Amino acid sequence: MKHWYVVYTKPKWEKKVAEQLEQLGITCFCPLITQVRQWSDRKKKVEVPLFNSYVFVQLLDSERNAVFNSVGVVRYLFWLGKPAIVRDEEIQIIKDWINGPDSCEVSVVPFQIGDSIQLESGPFSSQKAIVQEVTNTHYVLVLESLGCVLKMKYN
Repeated sequence: MKHWYVVYTKPKWEKKVAEQLEQLGITCFCPLITQVRQWSDRKKKVEVPLFNSYVFVQLLDSERNAVFNSVGVVRYLFWLGKPAIVRDEEIQIIKDWINGPDSCEVSVVPFQIGDSIQLESGPFSSQKAIVQEVTNTHYVLVLESLGCVLKMKYN
């Protein structure tokens, strides 16, 4: 059975790695979002990876070494000593979120360290999190059920 694995890439190589893997016949997913970037003379919409230095690949366990034929691949992401496996539903949630409406309503509520919250939108909607850190620009949330820390920027 094919599983989704997470490949760690060289910095800024996500799109190149995804393209190389597709040319090798490997099913991959590099989620991209559109951001407006400002230079001194203009603004421009650019597509940037949702997850820096990560590309998802769908392979049989026996085929995992094939990704190293791509120049930009560094290693697999491991969880508890084994290559991390991402469930199909989680990949679908990310795809649905990216392909959803361009505008979504976001409101910033001042959370305190230690608050237990439930995320209401985005790829981690309905996940429970604990606020670990609050700064002027971001929150750091611990998603215990997924075993990860999420840094959320706000304006």
